Amino acid sequence: MLTPSLKKVLADADVKLSGNKKLLENFKNCFVSTIETTVKLLPDGDSFVITGDIPAMWLRDSSAQVRHYLPFTADDPELQAIIEGLIARQAKCILIDPYANAFNQDKNNHRDHYDQTVLNAMIWERKYEVDSLCYPVQLAYLYYKASGSKKIFTDTFKAALHTVVDTFVTEQRHMERSPYSFIRDEAHCGGRDTETLQNNGHGLPVNYTGMTWSGFRPSDDATTFGYLVPSNMFAVTILGYICEFAEQIYHDAYLYEKARKLRHEINYGVKAYAVYRHPVYGSMYAYETDGFGNHTLIDDANVPSLLSLPYLGCVSPSDTLYKNTRRFVLSRDNPFYYEGTAAKGIGSPHTPENYIWHIALSMQGLTAEDQSEARDMIDLVLATDAGCGVCHEGFDVDDPKRFTRSWFAWANSLFAELVYKTYLS
Repeated sequence: MLTPSLKKVLADADVKLSGNKKLLENFKNCFVSTIETTVKLLPDGDSFVITGDIPAMWLRDSSAQVRHYLPFTADDPELQAIIEGLIARQAKCILIDPYANAFNQDKNNHRDHYDQTVLNAMIWERKYEVDSLCYPVQLAYLYYKASGSKKIFTDTFKAALHTVVDTFVTEQRHMERSPYSFIRDEAHCGGRDTETLQNNGHGLPVNYTGMTWSGFRPSDDATTFGYLVPSNMFAVTILGYICEFAEQIYHDAYLYEKARKLRHEINYGVKAYAVYRHPVYGSMYAYETDGFGNHTLIDDANVPSLLSLPYLGCVSPSDTLYKNTRRFVLSRDNPFYYEGTAAKGIGSPHTPENYIWHIALSMQGLTAEDQSEARDMIDLVLATDAGCGVCHEGFDVDDPKRFTRSWFAWANSLFAELVYKTYLS
C-alpha cells in the first residue's frame, strides 16, 4: 500500500543512510510498519488502523501511528485518502461513544473483557482517557496544515468536535455530573488494580480545578488522581485547534466560544494546581493531581507524558518548568525510570519492573534540544531491538531479548519520525 511520496522517502533513505546498514534497515521497516501491516481501507472510504498485535483501533494509537506520514500528504492523493478515511472513522467513533478508547471494525461485540460499564457492539474497550479525544483533533489539524485539504471538515467531524468539548466540560465536574463509571471484575484484572477504577467504578474523589477528569492514563492504566496533567495540557493545545476550526472553517460561534472558555479554564487549572515545588528540581509539573493538594510525581512512557509536552505543542523545550520536569523524569527520582547494563530510560506500570519503552527513548530524542542526544537515542533503540529490525513495547534493561509486543506499530512510527527528523529532513 506504499504511495508515491512514501516510496520516495525510502529511496532517499537508501542514499542518505547507506553508510549505516542497521539504521537503514530499521528505519525502512519502521517507516512502513503502519501502512503495510495495520491499515485497512473500507468500502465506505474509511480507514481502519489497528495497533498491531491487537485487532482493534485505538483513537490515540491510530492517530500517532500515521503522524510521520503527514509531511508527505500535500502532493499524494493516495496518502490523502488514507488519512482522510482515518479521520472520518475516528469522528464516527467519537459519536458512537466519547468515553470509549478502542473500537471494533464492525458491530461484532469483539472484546477481551466484559466490563461493568455501558457497552455496545462497536466498542472494544471503554476506558475513558482524555487523550483519546485529543489525538483525532491533533491529527486533523496537522493533516490540514500539511496537506491544505479541507475534505475532512464534514458535518460529522463538526459534530465530533462539539462532542469532544461537551465531554470535557462534563468531566470538569466528574463527581457531580459524569455518567461514566468502569469496573473490571477482579477475575479479569490479572492481579493488577490498575485495570479498574476505585470507588465503585468512579475513581477517587476530585476537587473542581477547571481541569477535566480522566479515568485512565494513555497506558490504559487507571489514574491515581483524576486530573492527568499532560493530558490536560494536551487538551489546552487541541482546544486551540478547535477554536481555529470553529472560526475559520465552520463559522460556528457557539463551538468557538465554548472551546475558548474551556481552554481558559483548563489552562488556569494546570497553572494553579498542577505545578509542584520539588526540593531538588524546583517548580515542575506533577503527573496527576486531585485538586485537594495530592500529586503523583512520576512519568510514564506512554504519550501524552510529561516528557512529550514539547512534541505535543504544549510548551517550548526551553521552558523552565518543562526543563525542570524533564530533569526529574529522566532521573531515578521518577519511579519508572530504570537503568541497567543494556539501556536506561522510562518504563511504565503497564509492563514489568525494569522494562523500558522504545516509545520513551524515541520521545526523549524528539524532545532533545541537543542533536547528539537525539542520535544517542537512535543508537540505543538500534542496540535494543533484539535483532528484530523493529521496535517493541517494553524490554528488559539488562537483557533486550526479553521484551513485550513484537508488533507494536506506534513505537515503529515514532522511531521512524525521529530518524527522519535527525538524518533525512
